[in-house]
Amino acid sequence: MHVVSIEKQVINQMPIVTFSGRIHVISAISAVKSAVNALRTSPVVGFDTETRPSFKRGENHKAALLQLSTPTDAFLFRLNKIGIPAPLKQFLEDQDIVKVGLSTSDDFHQLAKVSDCKPTGFIEIQNLVKQFNISDMSLQKIYAILFQQKISKGQQLTNWEAPTLTEAQQSYAAIDAWACLRIYTFLTTGHFTPEQSPYWHELNEQ
Repeated sequence: MHVVSIEKQVINQMPIVTFSGRIHVISAISAVKSAVNALRTSPVVGFDTETRPSFKRGENHKAALLQLSTPTDAFLFRLNKIGIPAPLKQFLEDQDIVKVGLSTSDDFHQLAKVSDCKPTGFIEIQNLVKQFNISDMSLQKIYAILFQQKISKGQQLTNWEAPTLTEAQQSYAAIDAWACLRIYTFLTTGHFTPEQSPYWHELNEQ
């Protein structure tokens, strides 16, 4: 059996991914509707969430940020400030708008702590890549396999409930949603042939 997979040390030699699009931080309810209207112009959007990390036993936090990205614009909704207002809830529940994410069940679990939103119209990247014999399930590894670039995880454990998100946090959050969209588009438009990948190899089943 052959699979496509990549080693961590190979990824570490790759150039770091940058997001060249526009980033919009939505921290007021009054800005939500126009942001959602802009997202509705894209047939597919990338999706992710961020939650403040817990470092103490029994400490739990709710989703603080929800990211939705088109190919050119990433919208970062600060849920800890605005919750999930009606236009955003309707967007997430609209089954006619394709939304693409990775480990979406975890994201939905976090969103359920914030709202009674019932997300529909979602495609799970981890299911999609299996069709291409990609055995790695992390966003960083999948992206590296397809684009030979490294998604930096340096901001992952920062405070997503901070009064102001740093530029580094904003870029990290935008890339996570945008990368899901880029992976989906690349795979579904026939640009990837597993057998031609440099990371195609026989699985050593021991």
